[in-house]
Amino acid sequence: MKHAFMGLAMTLGGFLMVSQAARAQGGYANDALLYMRQNPSGTARTLGLAGAGSSLGADFGNLTSNPAGLGFFTKSEISLTPGVGFGTSNAVQASNAAAVGSSFPTVSQTANSFHIASAGLVFASRRPDSDNTSDWRGGALALGFTRLADFNQGISYQNTTDDNHSFFQRLREPYNNGDYTSASYQNNVDDIYNQYLSSNNASTSQYQNIDGLAYGTGLTDQVEVANPGTGTAQGKTIFRVGTPAPLNPADPNYASAPAALKRARVGAITQNETILTKGSLSQFDLGYGGNYRDRLYIGGGIGIVSLNRTRNSTFSESSGGEQDFVSTDYLKTTGTGINGRLGIIVKANDAVRLGASVQTPTYIRLSEEYSTTLTANTKYATTGTVSSLATAPGTFEYSVTTPFRANGGATVLLGKAGFITGDVEYVGYSQAKFNTIDGTSDQGLNDGNANISSNYRSVVNLRFGAEARLAAFRLRAGYAYYASPYKTDASDYNRSQNYFSLGAGVRTKSFFLDLAGVYLTGKEQYQPYALAYVAPPTVNLTNNRFTTSLTGGLLF
Repeated sequence: MKHAFMGLAMTLGGFLMVSQAARAQGGYANDALLYMRQNPSGTARTLGLAGAGSSLGADFGNLTSNPAGLGFFTKSEISLTPGVGFGTSNAVQASNAAAVGSSFPTVSQTANSFHIASAGLVFASRRPDSDNTSDWRGGALALGFTRLADFNQGISYQNTTDDNHSFFQRLREPYNNGDYTSASYQNNVDDIYNQYLSSNNASTSQYQNIDGLAYGTGLTDQVEVANPGTGTAQGKTIFRVGTPAPLNPADPNYASAPAALKRARVGAITQNETILTKGSLSQFDLGYGGNYRDRLYIGGGIGIVSLNRTRNSTFSESSGGEQDFVSTDYLKTTGTGINGRLGIIVKANDAVRLGASVQTPTYIRLSEEYSTTLTANTKYATTGTVSSLATAPGTFEYSVTTPFRANGGATVLLGKAGFITGDVEYVGYSQAKFNTIDGTSDQGLNDGNANISSNYRSVVNLRFGAEARLAAFRLRAGYAYYASPYKTDASDYNRSQNYFSLGAGVRTKSFFLDLAGVYLTGKEQYQPYALAYVAPPTVNLTNNRFTTSLTGGLLF
């Protein structure tokens, strides 16, 4: 193929190269943040306290927060916590250089889910007060399941941009490389062309990415131009990836020009995308907490992590009242990992408890399944192209190590009236790292690691909760502040998260029943793609999610 759109070569040299780094937040760095930024979790009692309670004790939620709390159990129990989540994301285009116009629509998308928040079994033992044969007064072994992070989300938005910030511009920069004089750019061009040749010579698709599909459907072409000799590319002539460029009707070549050139994009470009994500990060735990003289509580645990996430997106661009193309992406990520934790709680006196815990970095082995379909408007089609193509289904295995975490907290008991508790949590977001399974280098993972290191920071999260008691009844409230993990946030767009919780319960000598509601509000930014020299269109997201959970338990 490698033929040129007529008239395009004359315009290629006119691109203005602006030295500005795009604030792309997608790719593997964004995935790492999903796995690290966990929400309040556990039983409805813990959730009613907004996840606080690392110094409280005697709750199954201690298994994942501070296993020393298991040492407070004096009776065994079994519990189950189902939950329902209701989420809404409001999306609006940010006013940056890529935006055309001054007023942008806000689009809402919902995503609801049913889930199991936790399920657990605790086996407790306690020496009689009259038994003084050991200073170790008792302890508890616990095992169970906890849902740590919720991936259920829906996003829908509409952007208005110009051609220089459009996805066509992204296609003119294959693999995010805008320097056509470089040897790496020429290698990218060859890779795209080889995908086309392989697919034509095989019975099944050999396309590997959106760049190959764009060439195969005629959205892009490869234009032969003179080598200016300013880069590392070799040869007298080299190639640039181009898209159709308009011809002036007065041009002597206009009559014989391909129809695609006469119907090139003009004016503002409208982008639409809908993203639906499902799944969660969960953990299966085994832990033990011991009680030393009813003053010191020490515990440890091992967690087996399970990750399941499915993402489906549909993205399109339109100009001149017609849809130019639509692409659909499918990505399924599954993984299994492991971590460990140690904790301690000290009774400073009968009214004050102090606690601390640490969790090792979590190693997760991940597996991806992915595919992309591209359908192009036939007005861009050239001889030998097909308007709709799909990549060959792909798989990729790799690993991520999420950072060390540490918790510290204090609880003040108010006699029989209840208690007040608070936690601080340290998370080093910038310490996450991706690796290949076989130790080889992968450019996508390397870019993700560089993005994590340059854009993320270490933070301290805060959680507070209180419980009021009236005989067998309980009332709870809590608040949690999860700081923005980004080194740089716009002054008017802080990407921290706020959790507000309420809860109620009843507890007898043989059973307990707790109900909790947690409301999340937070902001994020999303960019559908990255550009080599300018910032792409950016979407501001406001995420709201309400989750209600019910824990039922039996004591034995």
